[in-house]
Amino acid sequence: MIDSIPAPVRTVALLAASNVFMTFAWYGHLKYLDQRPWVIAALASWGIALFEYLLQVPGNRIGYASGMTLAQLKITQEVITLLVFAPFALVVMKQPLELDFLWAGLCLVGAVYFVFRAR
Repeated sequence: MIDSIPAPVRTVALLAASNVFMTFAWYGHLKYLDQRPWVIAALASWGIALFEYLLQVPGNRIGYASGMTLAQLKITQEVITLLVFAPFALVVMKQPLELDFLWAGLCLVGAVYFVFRAR
């Protein structure tokens, strides 16, 4: 059944799920463990990052095996990162909406164009 899902869709889904874990591993401790020693935050982050890697590694392998280049995988990950990070920053971390999110997104649109255009 999973094999009936196109490889690019599986790749993006796995990378998106891994990115949710990555974002919490990298930044969640700033809100939820801010009163704990840094070593506790680091260990908790490593524990969360394990789940990130359990999704990210197969996602990248599926994408690469299906013909995506290394650059395409990286830019795909960066787009997903911004799409996950912006809501995380706004909703979880209560950061103000910044126009810079839009500019960063536009830069990534350019990056997507250049790595995915036909040669």
